[in-house]
Amino acid sequence: MPVSSNAVERNKVLVVDADPCRAEALSKRLRFLNYLPVIADKPLRDHDGIAVLLGGLCGKGDTERAFEELTRKRPDLPLIVVSPGMPDLDRVKGRPMWFLDAPIRRSQLKQLLGRASRYRGTERRQRLTGNSAPIRAVRRLIEQVADFDTNVLVTGESGTGKELVARTIHELSERRDRPFVPINCGAIPADLLESELFGHEKGAFSGAVSSRTGRFELAEGGTLFLDEIGDMSLPMQVKLLRVLQERAFERVGSNQSRKCNVRVVAATHRDLPAAVAKGEFRDDLFYRLNVFPIEMPPLCKRLSDLPLLLDELLFQHQGGAKGQLRIAPAALSSLASYSWPGNIRELSNLVERMAILHPSGEIDVHDLPQKYRQPSTATEGPAGENPTLLYDTRAHLKAHLQSIEQTLIRQAMDAAEGVVARAARLLKMRRTTLVEKLRKYDIAWHA
Repeated sequence: MPVSSNAVERNKVLVVDADPCRAEALSKRLRFLNYLPVIADKPLRDHDGIAVLLGGLCGKGDTERAFEELTRKRPDLPLIVVSPGMPDLDRVKGRPMWFLDAPIRRSQLKQLLGRASRYRGTERRQRLTGNSAPIRAVRRLIEQVADFDTNVLVTGESGTGKELVARTIHELSERRDRPFVPINCGAIPADLLESELFGHEKGAFSGAVSSRTGRFELAEGGTLFLDEIGDMSLPMQVKLLRVLQERAFERVGSNQSRKCNVRVVAATHRDLPAAVAKGEFRDDLFYRLNVFPIEMPPLCKRLSDLPLLLDELLFQHQGGAKGQLRIAPAALSSLASYSWPGNIRELSNLVERMAILHPSGEIDVHDLPQKYRQPSTATEGPAGENPTLLYDTRAHLKAHLQSIEQTLIRQAMDAAEGVVARAARLLKMRRTTLVEKLRKYDIAWHA
């Protein structure tokens, strides 16, 4: 039976190695694992497969150059690097990247190729936007736990993107082709939550005119996301704990036990250890859920991501029409001075409002709602400035300046259609200086 072209593309792996003999040896291993190796003389070669295997290059400099060329050509491709002694590349560049031990073990190679295959395209569908240290740490935790069926507890303030973490874990796992089923435990009355989770039989209670399939059954083979787990009642916590321990449940009104194969990811904005101490949350359930904790940082702790988040949200709310609506540097600086109690959700709501009121052009400070407009300390004299406001504004001065610089560079690169020399002229800086800043902020550019 002929293999489809789509299957071939999914199994294609680009091999980049300075030594042709090593490249051929890597290729033999890949063919044994039913992958299609493509040996590239230069990493600039177009490639539509699942991963790039950088194997045994001559030194750190060679790998970094190959890495930078691949980033410019295909920033979405996951990388598998067979090159020890460079553990900082994934932190610096902020892209999907894993390290393969030398000598190569077949089990690890197979595992990483599977992970790269599942990762392919995931960031475009469900993306944790940003390159700040906190968000890179979250990405690393997600990649580490995705291949396992371990229970995950995602914590963080409301609006930080906890469900996005759960969806990304699901998309990167071997369960990605099975259902992802979310349920908000705090939005459903306590007396109905059992039926929602486990289902019920006809006649189980007043109003049960027919049988109902619960969320555990709907998520069979996939992932069940229990949002706001901290709002679940104590009696319901006991029943959930039993399911997690025995991997079995009964529908309401039935004594038939049903086995379930479901991965559980839970999330809460509450302080669960404090709730345990107060007797409001069961300690045994907490320890069962908290096997692998992931904490989502609030937006105020990752302000350097603000330009990227704004670009992504503007792109979404304009239906994918990039560049029609832009944020002026002064407006960006003002937004960076705001405390963002509603986090990413509040930012998304603001961008949606701006996209409606200003469908094109540039959004300046006077276009923002009043609460997002921060007074400029640069134009105020010492006698008239508020000391508290001055402190708050300057507390993130470095992040503000970097945010403004990133925005100006991105706007210039868009106007220059990605040509560095043209963008450098617009910014009135040397081309070599702009190239350094493009690498610093991980912005794609043409050679």
